[in-house]
Amino acid sequence: MIYLDYAATTPMSEEALAVYVESAKTYFGNASSLHDVGTAANELLTICRKQIAQLIGGEEKGIYFTSGGTEANVLAIRSLAYAQRHKGKHIVTSSVEHASVHAVCAQLEREGFSITYVPVDRYGQVNVEALEQALTDDTILVSIQHANSEIGAIQPLKQIGELLKKKQIVFHSDCVQTFGKIPIDVKQLHVDSISIASHKIYGPKGVGAVYIHPRVPWHMSLPNTTHEGGFRPGTVNVPGIASFTTAAMEAEKKREVTQQKMSELRRYFVEQVNEKQLPITVFEHPTDQLPQIIGCLVHGFEGQYVMLHCNRHGIAISTGSACQVGKQAPSKTMIAIGKEADEAKQFVRLSFGVHTTKREIETVVSVLEQLQKERMLRSTTHHLKPNSF
Repeated sequence: MIYLDYAATTPMSEEALAVYVESAKTYFGNASSLHDVGTAANELLTICRKQIAQLIGGEEKGIYFTSGGTEANVLAIRSLAYAQRHKGKHIVTSSVEHASVHAVCAQLEREGFSITYVPVDRYGQVNVEALEQALTDDTILVSIQHANSEIGAIQPLKQIGELLKKKQIVFHSDCVQTFGKIPIDVKQLHVDSISIASHKIYGPKGVGAVYIHPRVPWHMSLPNTTHEGGFRPGTVNVPGIASFTTAAMEAEKKREVTQQKMSELRRYFVEQVNEKQLPITVFEHPTDQLPQIIGCLVHGFEGQYVMLHCNRHGIAISTGSACQVGKQAPSKTMIAIGKEADEAKQFVRLSFGVHTTKREIETVVSVLEQLQKERMLRSTTHHLKPNSF
């Protein structure tokens, strides 16, 4: 199988897997237990917290481990919103956020908060002027993703962060797709809180983290919670966190080389599509683009048909965010950038990883070319059929 769905999840690296196994054997104690076995697990947890904080330019006290990116987004937004509700109840986000962000915002709206969804331009990038106009005296929180999970448009976080810092509005960002791929410095970006996940960077599934600057108040989501400083309930997954930290450090060490390879693979895919004159539109921001995510429209076919056609040929791609699969709805990102529903349903996403090769790209382009040839053949055959009376 040619795997081109790394934006959905990645295979665990050998380093991360080895650390998971060793940690599960040695540091199996509950980190909240006061005996020596628990203390040893807690000491490892403290080391991991410090290392993750260093990778984002944050403070150790601001790291809270979670069960993944979705929980990180939900807990971060809810806890920040409720901590600020004495100042107002208005939250601003974008029309292209991950499903988890839209879901928690919808929940908060039912609970009395008001939500504004700011638009994006034709590249999928947030319109900062529209965001500024959306702010009111009642605005307490803004949540804007770092990069879009469907087309990879990188958002102008620093520009937004500077604006919100002046207005003293709390700023959260979903950095699940960018952590370990492009530099994240929470101080330079003026971001108060971010969400990250392990399984996007060759770590285990079921592990993530929230960073909230220690000076920013947050509200406990579940009363009397003791784990992670009261941020979330449940025994902390120490082996998973150790493995996640290993994967994160490996990703950072190899980041520049990896991203150069991703850019080369992206260019090669676009060149192949153009060379074969395939009716495929690839979405790409001129300057702010996460190279490993290729969102495109395969004209003439619904995305699910293209995905299944590729699957029959041993190629794994997707029709967008894995959290939205099976809903038979047009891509929300395509709708947000101005595409009609029928065209938006033609969306597919390819996403590259460390194991992707140019030969694999040649294969997928060849399969997409075959798909178009079959379409042309069917069209020709249809026109050659005699009229029936």
